[in-house]
Amino acid sequence: MSATRTEMIHASAKGFDTRRPEEALAILAEAQVDAARAVQAAVPYIARAAHLAADCIRAGGRLVYVAAGSSGLMALADALELPGTYGLAGERIKVLLAGGVAGLTNMAGAPEDDADAARAEIAEAGAGPGDCIIALTASGYTPYPMAAVEAARAAGARTIGISNNEGAPLFDRVDVAICLPTPPEVIAGSTRMGAGTAQKIALNMLSTMMAVHLGHVHDGFMVNLVADNTKLRERARRIVMAVSEVPEDRAAAALDKAGGAVKVAILLAVGAVDVRSAEALLTENAGHLRPSLKALGR
Repeated sequence: MSATRTEMIHASAKGFDTRRPEEALAILAEAQVDAARAVQAAVPYIARAAHLAADCIRAGGRLVYVAAGSSGLMALADALELPGTYGLAGERIKVLLAGGVAGLTNMAGAPEDDADAARAEIAEAGAGPGDCIIALTASGYTPYPMAAVEAARAAGARTIGISNNEGAPLFDRVDVAICLPTPPEVIAGSTRMGAGTAQKIALNMLSTMMAVHLGHVHDGFMVNLVADNTKLRERARRIVMAVSEVPEDRAAAALDKAGGAVKVAILLAVGAVDVRSAEALLTENAGHLRPSLKALGR
């Protein structure tokens, strides 16, 4: 099999180890910029994926990330941040990593080839209709995510595939294919670098746009955050102040009354009679704050 893009030789690889540190690091930095730029080509497909993911969450399904190695770390970072940032319940998010949690401290290569383990874990997770599987593999043919996405799709789940190689076999097995055509790695095959950077950016974009569709973002504010520490409680108060245009004491009182629910607090601050009526208004508007504010004359 011919070398995939992620295994090709970078134009600056010759003599890389002999360069001055500043020169070598400049090459690495520029390679990261090039990797980030590669995501632009995937914007239409990330948009489709965000719609698909939002539809699944809205209907009561789950997001199930599946990956191995460096791609698994990118998936885990995205998944773990969704509950605190956008208020998604932890049980609506699952991450399947080749080698399991133990693989996070000892990232051996063999587990990524274990297709049987992937199929078994998809079955154990009960993935099926209503769920959205997000499979990541830089090469596009890693057995673990490939087998997992095939098993999930056979069970009726919707599927998204992310790879850094055009024409990746993964793309034939998913509903939405996201190709991130990153340049060859400066260190050939070290996909924790350029490919990983592009994957992290794409996941950030996908999950953020999903949150927008679900009504968890308003004017650039994370209005569905879970404020479970001092920093986030202060952020929640600033959000209520900014959106409802009320002073700090009134925002704080609204948050206390709403039990920390930012959207409910905003509606209380602008005139909702009580928590129950604010919650009802949000339910009528599928959790979206803008039409709820409009109903209150704001």
